[in-house]
Amino acid sequence: MARARIPEGQGDQAVSAALAGDADRTVTATAVRFLLQVLADRYPGGAVEVRVPPFGAVQCIEGLQHTRGTPPNVVETSPEVWLALATGSRGWTDAVDAGDVRASGSRADLTGRVPVWRAQVGR
Repeated sequence: MARARIPEGQGDQAVSAALAGDADRTVTATAVRFLLQVLADRYPGGAVEVRVPPFGAVQCIEGLQHTRGTPPNVVETSPEVWLALATGSRGWTDAVDAGDVRASGSRADLTGRVPVWRAQVGR
């Protein structure tokens, strides 16, 4: 069963709360899922699976579509690192070099695709 889309306003509020350190587990999960949703919307496709356990995963980026088993191109990281990458407070190369992102496969590279969110000024 597909998860319902997170409305932009709700997602923005969850991300802002998570970044401010004012988020419980439910709000953090919403923030992570919203940022994954934005990534998948911006870069549709099925060549790469981005996993942020335990909160969510999406397939994105054009290319060969994965349908079963372990995908050939996987990016996996923690919720904290995903929030930092997706909002621009941490760079992709830094996170990979530090071992905070596990990226396997020739297409498992989000360089130029993160960040996907910027703080909404005036909301």
